[in-house]
Amino acid sequence: MQLESNQQEFKKTILENEISGIKVEQVSITGDKTKREQFDENHKFIYLFIKGNGIVVAQNSTYDIVPETILLPNAAESLKINAARNDTLHFLKISSLLTAQDLLDLKEFPQENTQNIYYKKFVDTEAYTEPIKSPNTVSRTILPNKYIPRIAMGTVETIGPDKVGAHEHGMLEQLFLGLTDNHVIVYADDAKVNFPEYSVLHIPLGSSHAVEALSGKKMYYVWMDFFRDKKGEEWLKTHKKK
Repeated sequence: MQLESNQQEFKKTILENEISGIKVEQVSITGDKTKREQFDENHKFIYLFIKGNGIVVAQNSTYDIVPETILLPNAAESLKINAARNDTLHFLKISSLLTAQDLLDLKEFPQENTQNIYYKKFVDTEAYTEPIKSPNTVSRTILPNKYIPRIAMGTVETIGPDKVGAHEHGMLEQLFLGLTDNHVIVYADDAKVNFPEYSVLHIPLGSSHAVEALSGKKMYYVWMDFFRDKKGEEWLKTHKKK
């Protein structure tokens, strides 16, 4: 996520058309650039702030942005984003196109989840355990599945030697985002790739995949689950609150 010195804003769509209905944009802005965002009722939006500091103004409230922060505009019609002075703010903007069923499901969600701004530092979110992870792993749910239909997100953090055991899920598409100092190997079926910090991977649908941190290496990434339908969210029951 590099910003050229003569640019105030850099924006690029990544992994285009990889997941139906999902658009992922890599965005970087400098401190003297105000980015104004407008929203429509056919999409839901997620901001994952990864590097740099800044502020977001939405619904007459100001939110301090630090690395590893998530924000959902929800019912806000617009927001303004500024990087801190002499800083560059790097983030992902994820847009989800709502289906007719999604619009119906939203009516059943708690109103505070769909109307209020959702703003959390990753470190302040709820921890969970999972059978495919070791007791040394710290996992957190940064976005529960009752805010945006068919979407949930979380983080995984540990120091190697450690791993997330091989598993598969045919009910969801999944993206990984490497956070600061992440340096692991990802396996998917017969493929094996290095997965460094600030990179994004698409885990092939239904593939048997695992993540490994070698001795002394850090595993620290965001998983993003995009379920094909509401029934698929039963998968999240494997996550047990600590």
